[in-house]
Amino acid sequence: MSVRANRSHAAADRSNLYDEITDKIIAELEVGRFPWVQPWGTAAAKTSVALPTNASTHRAYSGINVLILWGAGVERGFPTQRWVTYRQAVALGGNVRRGERGTTVVYADRFVPDDEKKRARETGENAQAIPFLKRFTVFNIEQCEGLPDEVTASSPPQLATLIEPQVEALIKATGIDFRVSGDRAFYVPAFDYLQVPAPQAFFEPIDWHRTALHELGHATGHSSRLARDFSGSFGSRKYAFEELVAEINAAFCCAALGIVPTVRHSDYVGSWLEVLREDNRAIVRAASCASKAAEWLLGHLPEEVNVSIGLRTGNERREA
Repeated sequence: MSVRANRSHAAADRSNLYDEITDKIIAELEVGRFPWVQPWGTAAAKTSVALPTNASTHRAYSGINVLILWGAGVERGFPTQRWVTYRQAVALGGNVRRGERGTTVVYADRFVPDDEKKRARETGENAQAIPFLKRFTVFNIEQCEGLPDEVTASSPPQLATLIEPQVEALIKATGIDFRVSGDRAFYVPAFDYLQVPAPQAFFEPIDWHRTALHELGHATGHSSRLARDFSGSFGSRKYAFEELVAEINAAFCCAALGIVPTVRHSDYVGSWLEVLREDNRAIVRAASCASKAAEWLLGHLPEEVNVSIGLRTGNERREA
């Protein structure tokens, strides 16, 4: 196969992978399920409320891989969110059970083709890197046998009484202007402040935390922080994309903090579907932005607050 044919095949594979991920998310939204809150639904009672981690490297998965593995855990009823590759299972002294079906995860990276390097040298311009996704297959530890006890041992449940102090500590540590008042939740980029009603205004007080983390997610996009694009007007695709980022960020933060809110139904589903149908890479970008937002927020927690973060998008390069 020629170099050109190889590149064409690789490009088609990347496109197909984006399509596969996007089509799955669209299918979930169309039937009223939110892939980033599924682990807390009644159909997922057996599934661990935690960020997926690699049981061999102990690194947390990030970005789109969190949604993929949450979905796999819910669909197949895994009680844990710890995963390994086939080779890692063998290296740990165990193996994947015969007949088990793995779950495809991805890592994102960039490369510069040789012809682009040559063009850059000849023109004196910067070489343009091309983004790509690569597939890996992982297995839940429940699909394995013979793994050592330290890998299969269950983590002790997090005490619910510790949740609210953690969020209060996070809000204070970020330095973001956070106002508890009124009957609406919103963030104002022009003045860099957010408002959330008091917990008593919610049917389930625990849901206050998801809403607070959603609005804090918006605030991470301010020009002084992660500098996301806030130029979209209400109802536009840019506006819907930012709402998608904030919503997934809230789910990631809740999982990292051990918060279990009820499913939050959103008014933006129609707009999200438009965005995803138009751009097969939108959900991957949104999940990546959400990981960066959650990493920024959780990175401000005081050192004495023990939380598993590991959400950096860069981890995707070595997650499997």
